[in-house]
Amino acid sequence: MKKNMGKTDRALRVLVAAGAVAGSGVLGFSTAGGIVLLVVAAVMVVTAASGYCPLYSVFGLTTRGPGAGSGGHRVAHLRRAA
Repeated sequence: MKKNMGKTDRALRVLVAAGAVAGSGVLGFSTAGGIVLLVVAAVMVVTAASGYCPLYSVFGLTTRGPGAGSGGHRVAHLRRAA
C-alpha cells in the first residue's frame, strides 16, 4: 500500500476519531449510535496510523504534497495521483 495521505489529513482524522469517541460516550457506548461512532473512530485511527486511505486509491486522490517522496510536506488540496 502506497501512502496517499498527508500529515494534515492524518492529524484531522485523529481529531475526528477523538470526537467520535466522545460522541459515543455521550450517546452511550452500547447504543447503536455509540457503536457506529466507535467504528468510525477505529477506521479514522487505522487510516491515520497507516497513512493509507482505500477510498482515496479508488478515486485516484492523494493529500500528500508535491514533495511526497520525502515524506510529504504541506497539503494544499486534493489532487489526482500520478
